Amino acid sequence: MTDYWFYALILGVVIIAVLAFYAGSLLRQLAQQKQRQQQAELAHQKALAQHDHKVLSSVLLITRAMKEEQCEFDEGCWRLSVLLDSLKTSSELDQQFPAIFKLYNEIKHLAILEERKKLQKKQRMKEDYQRMTLVAELHQEIVSDLDLLQQYTTERMSILSQSS
Repeated sequence: MTDYWFYALILGVVIIAVLAFYAGSLLRQLAQQKQRQQQAELAHQKALAQHDHKVLSSVLLITRAMKEEQCEFDEGCWRLSVLLDSLKTSSELDQQFPAIFKLYNEIKHLAILEERKKLQKKQRMKEDYQRMTLVAELHQEIVSDLDLLQQYTTERMSILSQSS
């Protein structure tokens, strides 16, 4: 009978050792999986930051061109709105820079490029007048938004550069 208990004890120890080894390997796999997930998340955040930095560089360039009157306000607001909407790490910019987005939303339905060339002269002049009227109405607000946008862009680029 003592041999029976001895073998049962040995078998129990072996089973516990195997289960402990198995549990240890599962914990090790879990730790490795968590580490891979953290690395993937960091890589994703870095890619988003790089994308936003590139977009913000373009925004800064357009903003400066608009302030120096090297770029028409309607075209600049169009480009800025599209670029700002493409940012991955910022949101609600349409509320921070309402005049820029308002002009864009008011003119985005108007014909451009080839479509504009196809318009009859009267229709083209009507759309041009609409564009010019909106730019004149919103001019001062857009100038204010440009100052704020330049400050925002500079600060955001600095933050993104530090986090990279």
